[in-house]
Amino acid sequence: MRVAELTGRRRFDLVERPFASSPVPAGKIRVKVVAVGVCGSDLHYFSEGSIGDTPCAYPMVLGHEPAGIVVESAVSGVSKGDHVILEPALYCYHCEYCLTGRHNVCANLKFLSTPEEPGFFRDYVDLPLHNMLPLPSNLSLVEGALAEPLSIILHSMEFAQPRAGETAVVFGCGPIGLLTIAVLKLSGVRRVWAVEPLAFRRDMARAMGADVVLDRSPETVKQILADTGGRGADIVIDCAAKDGTVNQSLAACRSRGRVVMTGIPSEPTVDFAFHTMRRKELFFYSVRRSNHDSKAALEMLAERPQFFGALVTHRRPFDNIQSAFELNERYEDGVGKLVLEL
Repeated sequence: MRVAELTGRRRFDLVERPFASSPVPAGKIRVKVVAVGVCGSDLHYFSEGSIGDTPCAYPMVLGHEPAGIVVESAVSGVSKGDHVILEPALYCYHCEYCLTGRHNVCANLKFLSTPEEPGFFRDYVDLPLHNMLPLPSNLSLVEGALAEPLSIILHSMEFAQPRAGETAVVFGCGPIGLLTIAVLKLSGVRRVWAVEPLAFRRDMARAMGADVVLDRSPETVKQILADTGGRGADIVIDCAAKDGTVNQSLAACRSRGRVVMTGIPSEPTVDFAFHTMRRKELFFYSVRRSNHDSKAALEMLAERPQFFGALVTHRRPFDNIQSAFELNERYEDGVGKLVLEL
């Protein structure tokens, strides 16, 4: 089967690797991967050779936003030809975190597309039943690839706790930020400020429902505070984690407001304005992927397929993975969400 291996910084090699021709193992389902979205964390690995304090281990196989078609099943209730979305996290289900329902911080977690755990930039994969969900009939496999990033947004809302009539700020309008804006507005948030340095992404933020769109500058926080009468927003979600947005998030939030870190900083450690947080007695949360939110994400996608589907601005053949990542890295051609098709 074809496998795209990241073999160094900014370098993919498309290679042929053997895949078991024997029957699928008991309790597993074999899936032909058809569509995989490119995530910001994939780009961290590609461009920087690490995510924060986690370096690449070459060669490695990225990709964790997959959808595909069942080609063989050793599980009842799943048939050849079924269209499914695939969960990239393998949990142990017996550690203290799994037993208390916090599977996303499982003590024995294996997340496919991290060092030593091959992801979905490959033709085939065998997975257990609880790592896939049926794709609603009105969604394409490419649209199904949005389920994983949308599930992260739904998980982040556990901390943001948006309430009708509140205000929110979103820093960073890549795909995660755009989905965050959409979910905040669908949750009844009255006013959302979107902060983004790229003009085409600011346009996309408006299309997803942002009420005010700002370029990121030293004046950004002053503008938000002026707009709120000096109070600040009820919720601030940092989907960028770049160029000081962590501390801008603390500054833009009202006292006893909620600050949620969905973005992943490139640096192993970050500057943190602790006293700003302390004086305001802010609630500060970090987001670790998602926690069984994919079913709700699929339902939301199925309710509004054209609205969410508009995020997919680029589709590229799997064989063009190198140029696809280079385009994404350079933010060229108005790229929003790019999906590779296998």
